Amino acid sequence: MSNPRNGDTKPPCLPRNGLVKIPTQPNGLGSASITKGTPAVKNRLCQPSSVPAILSPALAHRSDLPIPSLASPLSLATLASVSSPPGASLVGLNASEGSEQPSPERLPGSPSERQLAVDEKILNRLFWYFSACEKCVLAQVCKAWRRVLYQPKFWVGLTPVLHTKELYNILPSGEKEFVSLQGFAVRGFDGFCLVGVSDLDICEFIDNYPLSKKGVKSMSLKRSTITDAGLEVMLEQMQGVVRLELSGCNDFTEAGLWSSLNARITALSVSDCINVADDAIAAISQLLPNLTELNLQAYHVTDTALAYFTAKQGYTTHTLRLNSCWEITNHGVVNMVHSLPNLSVLSLSGCSKVTDDGVELVAENLRKLRSLDLSWCPRITDMALEYIACDLHKLEELVLDRCVRITDTGLSYLSTMSSLRSLYLRWCCQVQDFGLKHLLGMSSLRLLSLAGCPLLTTTGLSGLVQLQDLEELELTNCPGATPELFKYFSQHLPCCMVIE
Repeated sequence: MSNPRNGDTKPPCLPRNGLVKIPTQPNGLGSASITKGTPAVKNRLCQPSSVPAILSPALAHRSDLPIPSLASPLSLATLASVSSPPGASLVGLNASEGSEQPSPERLPGSPSERQLAVDEKILNRLFWYFSACEKCVLAQVCKAWRRVLYQPKFWVGLTPVLHTKELYNILPSGEKEFVSLQGFAVRGFDGFCLVGVSDLDICEFIDNYPLSKKGVKSMSLKRSTITDAGLEVMLEQMQGVVRLELSGCNDFTEAGLWSSLNARITALSVSDCINVADDAIAAISQLLPNLTELNLQAYHVTDTALAYFTAKQGYTTHTLRLNSCWEITNHGVVNMVHSLPNLSVLSLSGCSKVTDDGVELVAENLRKLRSLDLSWCPRITDMALEYIACDLHKLEELVLDRCVRITDTGLSYLSTMSSLRSLYLRWCCQVQDFGLKHLLGMSSLRLLSLAGCPLLTTTGLSGLVQLQDLEELELTNCPGATPELFKYFSQHLPCCMVIE
């Protein structure tokens, strides 16, 4: 991160797995990160922003700013390179208000230029053009900028990610002191992801974050050693939590779910937790009558568990994702479609025992489905696609990644679906050029993924230019995708993002 005090010229941030690194701070939160939205959005968080020239007149006459013209975009590096006056310091995420910062009177330039640089109306509009990582840096420029940027509206939808080691400062005596989270509270964060924490760490977080009791709506614990007692204390103390995620937490048991879950939780995600089996689903079904979304990755859940859901949940639950639930069979699908008839989003990804008959049950009974994920279901054939095309008339997204028995015949069935907007065919190794021809009349398609399809040729792929409304096309690891083809797409599909 560029720092005017030490001349460091490292790039401002590097995206890694969708996480944005916050610059190092003296309060121990240096490695905290913020994540937002879909993977595609996350990967773009650190890209340079183009901002309006509204700020350029105030800075254009500064000889130390590398701005070639007023029409040039003002990059993060340009703003971060503004030198602070002697004695000024950068404002960290939680720096005290008493830190000496540049004031409008001390900024170089004419009075009108100095006033423009701290005009809150201008700044309120300007800062919308920057990514989350860039906002963290800009908040360090001066108190005026921090005051504007620390408004909660600039941080809506972002989730701070805090690892265990970032929660404590080491004092000269060697003792640990929990960091101040006041900077997060000022910005109004209502969701956190804590990684590798223990019961004690969670208790410290609750005691030190001012909004923890009522203001936190979403909590995610990953690779943590939380026990049944810690889970019970957390949900008892944090009365505002309505969304809960437990991932890679192997120290709590099903008994902990029975003792801690309460009716206010509407969304629950449990994945890679070794102690979760059928009895956990029984607890979820009985203790969460207002459940709208359930994401479950559990290798020991069987067909029996899918019959536990109550009539109340059948009315409220609209999203169910069963990922890598290897023991689920078509019998479990029968229980599910009768228990949860109002589903609009369903994932059976990695449920390798589900066959075409299970998909037929889904298509006949879940007519409200808008998204269906059948990826990594090797027993699915073209017959399943015929059931989908005949009955799921509202379906907008279909994921068929690694369905290795899908052929061109199956794509001919899908070509009749006028509502389908997103189609994923990654590593469908039997799809050929002839199958693509069936898709060329699907004017509703906006996203098409053909990554890893080995039989598609350059000739077959070039025909996709007929899909003029296509917005995203993924051709990663596709042998037929040549540099000449990408150039052809850039000329004939100018509004489509082609992923190489």
